[in-house]
Amino acid sequence: MDAAHPRLPLDDELQAPLAERLRPKTLDEVIGQKHLLGAGKPLRAAFESRRLHSMILWGPPGVGKTTLALLVAQAFDAQFIAISAVLGGVKDIRDAVERAQIARNTQRRTVVFVDEVHRFNKAQQDAFLPHVESGLFTFIGATTENPSFEVNSALLSRATVHVLKTLSEDELRELLRRAATLLEAPPLTDAARDRLVAYADGDARRLLNAYENLISMSRSVALIDEPMLEHTLGEQLRRYDKGGEQFYDTISALHKAVRGSDPDAALYWFVRMLDGGVDPRYAARRMVRMASEDIGLADPRALRLTLDAAETYERLGSPEGELALAQAVVYLAVAAKSNAVYTAYKAAVAFVKQDGTRAVPLRLRNASTALMKGLDYGRGYRYAHDEEGAFAAGENYWPDDVNPAYFYAPVERGLEIRISEKLRELRRLNEAAAKSR
Repeated sequence: MDAAHPRLPLDDELQAPLAERLRPKTLDEVIGQKHLLGAGKPLRAAFESRRLHSMILWGPPGVGKTTLALLVAQAFDAQFIAISAVLGGVKDIRDAVERAQIARNTQRRTVVFVDEVHRFNKAQQDAFLPHVESGLFTFIGATTENPSFEVNSALLSRATVHVLKTLSEDELRELLRRAATLLEAPPLTDAARDRLVAYADGDARRLLNAYENLISMSRSVALIDEPMLEHTLGEQLRRYDKGGEQFYDTISALHKAVRGSDPDAALYWFVRMLDGGVDPRYAARRMVRMASEDIGLADPRALRLTLDAAETYERLGSPEGELALAQAVVYLAVAAKSNAVYTAYKAAVAFVKQDGTRAVPLRLRNASTALMKGLDYGRGYRYAHDEEGAFAAGENYWPDDVNPAYFYAPVERGLEIRISEKLRELRRLNEAAAKSR
């Protein structure tokens, strides 16, 4: 292994962080990422076929991006050069190129690993291109951000993107088992283990760091229970119990505060969620739902603003991105409210479920072939844009054997006031057309 990641002497290895001591030495020791490392899967196939390729490893923190890069270098007996995009710059890239050229003279491959590659600017990312194309080294970038936004298209086109997933609870429990064996640690009660796993939220490094601190202060006990876990870790262990009752209660409180148009309470519950360790992406998904369910067409801008906030978070990450989500929370809370579309959708679903399948009237069918025209598809259809006001008054868009139903009833708030006025006028025109027949 290259000097950038030398094998630690025994004494130093014992002093290394637990996450480093448990870092897998072979592919089979890796916990998680079965969609990439299982039999016949992309990365497993690359290892077994001996075909080294440049790649972007995209995934949340603590899922094994650095570990996989190290294993790639090890499997191909390649020099491993690590660059941190947070701390590094053009000089580090030049040094990596020089070392790769020296290694090539001795017939040895080089893997250049760039952690947090999205932190490099366009010019810095472009600096890798000629060397990747020439085969001087294999490029592996790691990022927690969407590479479609954060990695230059030229570099992205020369690398395969592998998406890594958060570790499941069962995978985290297996990691805890390995850690307990290595440390010869006191056992955890089931409640304490579940709490620790929930705190980790799919992040192996977070789990191991917390567990190592816990064990270092709990050597004299025979059993570690949940109160001891909270006492020992203190503020490090968040109050948020992902998957538990408090998790869902806090989400419910945020939703109800937004629905109740209280921006201050909404902000409070939003911050409580973040303080408890919830993934901000999850909060963003819930807010998108609120924009559709509780605001709807009373203020259609709410949905777009919330989606923009979610995208902004993807671009900035934490902690900068949370401000955009907070902005969306406040906007949702003060926006005009309507659940008319939500209610209409549920009513339409119930109607179709009990009514069954009915034929589409011939006039509403698309006559895309001569045969269909011969069968009268589209015959008698009135093209709305050719009618006065672009509205075919009296036209029936329902199946012929169904009495039209009214699902959508806009409320007298926000934009739906105007929508309600328009629908009343259109229905008046329909009624007048029906009477004139």
